[in-house]
Amino acid sequence: MADRSYLDWPFFENRHRDWAQALDAWCAANLPVDHSDVDGACRQLVADLGRDGWLDPTGTDQGTAFDLRTLCLSRETLARHDGLADFAFAMQGLGMGTVSLFGSDDQRAWLAKTRAGAAISAFALTEPGSGSDVANSTLTATKVPGGWRLNGEKTYISNGGIADVYTLFARTGEAPGARGLSAFLMPATVEGFEILERIEVVAPHPLAHFRLNDVFLPDDALIGTAGAGFKQAMAVLDVFRSSVGAAALGFARRALDEALARVKNRQLFGAPLGDLQMVQGHLSDMALGIDASALLVYRAAWTRDMGAARITREAAMAKLHATETAQQVIDTAVQLFGGDGVRKGFIVESLYREIRALRIYEGASDVQRVVIARQLLGAN
Repeated sequence: MADRSYLDWPFFENRHRDWAQALDAWCAANLPVDHSDVDGACRQLVADLGRDGWLDPTGTDQGTAFDLRTLCLSRETLARHDGLADFAFAMQGLGMGTVSLFGSDDQRAWLAKTRAGAAISAFALTEPGSGSDVANSTLTATKVPGGWRLNGEKTYISNGGIADVYTLFARTGEAPGARGLSAFLMPATVEGFEILERIEVVAPHPLAHFRLNDVFLPDDALIGTAGAGFKQAMAVLDVFRSSVGAAALGFARRALDEALARVKNRQLFGAPLGDLQMVQGHLSDMALGIDASALLVYRAAWTRDMGAARITREAAMAKLHATETAQQVIDTAVQLFGGDGVRKGFIVESLYREIRALRIYEGASDVQRVVIARQLLGAN
């Protein structure tokens, strides 16, 4: 059984503890799902999570802030049970995060659908020539009477091809670089929206490369004000980056659980594998890394929930440490499993594939190091 003692930490209120325990029970009864049809599984996961109320934290009510501790606890719990369930949950929040923070009343109507599991959302920021360098985005939105004409491409878009609505960032040209980007809300049914490729990755998730061919969006599709898109995107990532660390934490906890069960039951030289001091050393390092990651993740979430306007440094530290540490923890678990660690059908093998992308998306590890360094240099 996964360690639950961290729920007693002072970062949490009783409502957080109750939520985590109830979600864990739901996960035990409903997860994992069959991943053979990834698109179908994601649609079903969104519907089931929404039906039972678990998607509520992925959006905000008018005038309220995200409950980041609940978001992080949810992602950690879901990831520990099923990586695809975590993905389905997280993308509902990330996809509509800009609307939650900056959207109009009419745009917020989509939140009722995404939080209920009746619509799937996507966050379209990355382009073929601009991944970490968001300011170099080239998809254009040109002002025309009554709205905007959009042309260009986006790639590695989670839920691409199955989403009902996309939050899309485009160059509107108010100023060079980051100051010339704007955010738009785009239904998937618009004319001129073309899926160019469905992208397959090591841990299957719905991903797509798409193109906009002279797509028209009305004026009310603009989220907030023109030219504010970069700041809006960074504000959303400032919230959700900590939750990536929480998902990594869930993967790492599951890997430790699997490793503990293995070394207690696996015999080597006439005794349990866990009797070897070297193995005990590995286990202690895994537990130490997990606790350190948890402290960083929930420090960031608590700081935001206590009213901090931005948690750029805290979120970057949480994501960097938790994802890098989870990679190490899972790799150690694979090693302790021996040949079975790389064999299909074993949980540690799937965790090994699941964790790798978390060190890249929503700001790769080296980008987080740059973010942390700039925060340090700017404060001195």
